[in-house]
Amino acid sequence: MPGIAGIISRRPCGECQDLVQSMIACLQHEPFYTSGTCFFPEIGIYSGWSALAGSFAAAQPFANPENDIALVFAGECFLAPELAARLRLKDDPAARKHSHWLIQLYEETGAKFFESLNGLFSGLLVDRRRKTAFLFNDRYGIERIYFYENKEETYFASEAKALLRVLPALRAFDEKGVAQFLTFGCTLEWQTLFRGVQLMPGGSLWTFAGASVRKGHYFSASDWASRQPLDESKFESEFKETFKKILPRYFGSASKIGISLTGGLDTRMIMACLPDAAAKPVCYTFSGEKPTMLDSQLAAQVAQACGLEHTNLAIGTDFFSSFATQADNAVYLTDGCFGITGAHEVYLNRKARQLAPVRLTGNFGSEILRGMSTFKPIGLSRDLILSEVRRTIDSVFEGLRGTDGNPISFAVFKEIPWNLFGSLAAGRSQVIFRTPYLDNDLVALAFQAPESLRKSPLVALHLVSEANPVLGKIPTDRGRGGNGRGPAYLSRRLYCDLTFKLDYIYSESLPYWLAPADRLIGSLEGVRILGLHKFLRYRRWFRNELASYIRDSLANARALSLPFFEAASLELIADQHINGQRNYVREINAVLTLEAIDRLILRRYS
Repeated sequence: MPGIAGIISRRPCGECQDLVQSMIACLQHEPFYTSGTCFFPEIGIYSGWSALAGSFAAAQPFANPENDIALVFAGECFLAPELAARLRLKDDPAARKHSHWLIQLYEETGAKFFESLNGLFSGLLVDRRRKTAFLFNDRYGIERIYFYENKEETYFASEAKALLRVLPALRAFDEKGVAQFLTFGCTLEWQTLFRGVQLMPGGSLWTFAGASVRKGHYFSASDWASRQPLDESKFESEFKETFKKILPRYFGSASKIGISLTGGLDTRMIMACLPDAAAKPVCYTFSGEKPTMLDSQLAAQVAQACGLEHTNLAIGTDFFSSFATQADNAVYLTDGCFGITGAHEVYLNRKARQLAPVRLTGNFGSEILRGMSTFKPIGLSRDLILSEVRRTIDSVFEGLRGTDGNPISFAVFKEIPWNLFGSLAAGRSQVIFRTPYLDNDLVALAFQAPESLRKSPLVALHLVSEANPVLGKIPTDRGRGGNGRGPAYLSRRLYCDLTFKLDYIYSESLPYWLAPADRLIGSLEGVRILGLHKFLRYRRWFRNELASYIRDSLANARALSLPFFEAASLELIADQHINGQRNYVREINAVLTLEAIDRLILRRYS
């Protein structure tokens, strides 16, 4: 994943420059990345970047004409029309495509600059006139900054492995981070999997001046959470206006845009409100070996109704033959935030890049607008885990105490940056990732939704039907929309909900006691009861196409003697899963993800 890295230190200049070069080399994962460095030895600031070619951050470093203000940047910021007019950029599209306007905005607004930023980003802004540097990230902490500090210096990077490469003392698992990972499948509260490595919380603004550092925030979750709810009519009216206002921001690009289209509501809203002036995008859908999913079928209908081409990007036989490489990529590129069951993400996004370098998605719309959550304990077999690790795991639930009761706060400030980050990070290694559902204006408004609409699809359905009546007549993958009345509608909803739940159970969470009936249950795919919604079949793949990989990899994990698992259980879970006696897909993912982290990151740089 592209990003930034740097050191704030008084050690010798040449030494710091060499260390930053090594850190940036860790962020160079693909030949289509660009990179560079930016050093300010007179104030002890050394930094660099890596970016996807053609992206917002690719033309770095950014500086004013006097070269006394410079910015090293990762991610994207979106310039609102009112700010463009204020900066006199309204008639200069070329200036808006790059982040030079960020320097201009800082010069005009000073400390208020950071509050004006909208997007997923992190950066280091150096003001040589004031001999000061500002390290900052987006409001959610999604464009991550990993850091390590001691009394003399601070190291930071978009990927943890960049720190581990130059700091040998950090090349070890963190006991608390691993316990969180084994409990929830992710780390919590800005904890990481690596000893001594931490994450900057969202909305951070750290000011470095001389030998001092002031750690503050330019934004707090309470800034939005304290907003008063609107009534239903007012909220719906403002939502429609806001969505149509912000969407054009995400279509501004010199590169071709691809819309990652599904059969759901969130991409349907994007398609219904396509900006007139936008260049014609291409649409595609991720699918399994056979493009028979509802997502593929409905997405093709939606694209056709909008006069756009549609392509299925499918899992091919090459995915299975190269699975060891695909799995290693998913783990390495995301610092272990995505496990081996995320192998498809890099693979499919690489295909997406061939169609369009920019991927516009409906990601996170369900979490923010309709209260959907997948965050819960993953329920690993306790027999697999060493007793001393189990004791640490038992204390991990404390990590969620004090969580704000507002479901939107939990989604945007915890679930998305903690639990859903891995998929995002894997995708961003290949494409320029965009979603309008994390736009500041839209998220701020979501906090004002009345209780009656916080889990309701009605506002979204109304928006689609009003903006594009043709799309309003096409039902979603959950059976919503279309003909919304009568027995036919109710039966469609029931059928879609039933098949969705059956798909989830079959593909991911088949109970232990049902595992022996796997082949019988799988026959339902042939009569279109299963396979309508989920194209990822890791549980089945681990039993069939990937069985040899699973046996060999778990044998390697046993040989490594990772200090978390009972060695005897590692062989047992392989045999029982492959033989169909148990469903151990989550256990296998956890073990092999930690094994890959150890092999690819911790021991690689030792």
